[in-house]
Amino acid sequence: MPWNDSRLAELERFHTRQQRQVLRAFASHLQLVGLPHGEQVENAVARYKASGLVRFAEPDFLVTTASTLPNDPRFQDGTQWWLNNYGQNGGLPGADVDAPEAWDVLRAASNVVVAILDTGVRYTHEDLADNLWTNPVDQTHGFNALSANHDPWDDNGHGTHLAGIIGAVGDNATGVVGVAWRVRIMACKFLNSAGEGFNSDAVACIEFARANGAHVINMSWGSPEFSAAVSNAIWSAREDGILVAAAVGNNAGNIDLTPYYPASLDLDNLVTVGASTREDSVWSLSNHGVGSVDLFAPGAAIYSTAFGGDNAYASRSGSSMASACVAGALALLRQREPTAPCRDLVARLLATVDAVPAFAGKCASGGRINLRKALDRPSLTASSDARPLRLRVQGVPGHQYVLTASTNFADWTPLQTNTTALDGQWIFVDSGATNMPQRFYQARPGP
Repeated sequence: MPWNDSRLAELERFHTRQQRQVLRAFASHLQLVGLPHGEQVENAVARYKASGLVRFAEPDFLVTTASTLPNDPRFQDGTQWWLNNYGQNGGLPGADVDAPEAWDVLRAASNVVVAILDTGVRYTHEDLADNLWTNPVDQTHGFNALSANHDPWDDNGHGTHLAGIIGAVGDNATGVVGVAWRVRIMACKFLNSAGEGFNSDAVACIEFARANGAHVINMSWGSPEFSAAVSNAIWSAREDGILVAAAVGNNAGNIDLTPYYPASLDLDNLVTVGASTREDSVWSLSNHGVGSVDLFAPGAAIYSTAFGGDNAYASRSGSSMASACVAGALALLRQREPTAPCRDLVARLLATVDAVPAFAGKCASGGRINLRKALDRPSLTASSDARPLRLRVQGVPGHQYVLTASTNFADWTPLQTNTTALDGQWIFVDSGATNMPQRFYQARPGP
């Protein structure tokens, strides 16, 4: 019935009889009602709904900021735009990997070893030292295929920069933060001070990484020449569940037409990554290819650790940086699901991208990586006896999820989008399901 003075008066009498007090009234006729000590909120809500005096009644849920923010200075001041882009320095708000929201779910991959096949790593760097993998035999931090020893010292800087993107120590009030706050970085050097190396040395590094427990390998390098040796080594690494991130190269070309290896290899444990900008566009020099590139990731003006000193930092651009971003994401995915097949984790990464017009026709997924959507997997349970059906979505407190339904597992209809309460859940009552064919449900991260 319409809202009027008599109805308001009747509602006020109802409040009085129940010993409740109106704490706040809004222009829209919404009221905030205080309950007497000891009364259960759920019972009060049920009584108001049964009274016929209100259109709806609900608890005044406590909400919190849906983000986990590290205290690293260059994250705090917005320099690391690719982790949290709120429009600083001309960026497009949201053109990032949704890192703070993802870190609500998982921020450490302490059990995961990421091998960086590159120029080495400055392993004494203040923001990397605590996250270096250590060989239990000789306490070294990797392998040097050029000198055939275990000293992978970086004399170029490229590998050290990648290491910071993947796993600079998080929340240590120092420098920058990596995609994974905690991870075990294995430095495998096969590129010289000029950034050049041979496939045979790359294979030696892959074999070292495989023999010493690597879970993820980053390959931010390449060549137009196909190497069966490298292809076979990556395929063999797949047998051990090793995921590989590979950069697409920086020639502003279409690698569907002019392949770039190893990125152009068609292997289900390999993710091929192009570079995007703070405006969610393709970086000007990044290669692309709808049939060869899987997704894009931030790769322009990326601030990270540098090799010039133990407290050195610098900005670089390229698909190399984008690949490292994805390698960090793969580390967190592997930490979350240690036994999942490589193809499943790769598929999830591609299925949860943010679709962006600039990437349509430029990569297979048509989007840019979204770490939150890849990691945030809500659970869904249904009451077995209640009618109508009650569904419980359980996820991260303060995160938004979408509940969908289908009768055929092909066409999914959104039922409700909601934000979880402080206990990380919300309940949906599917009163419309009683007059419909049997249907199935799933919950996924919100937009």
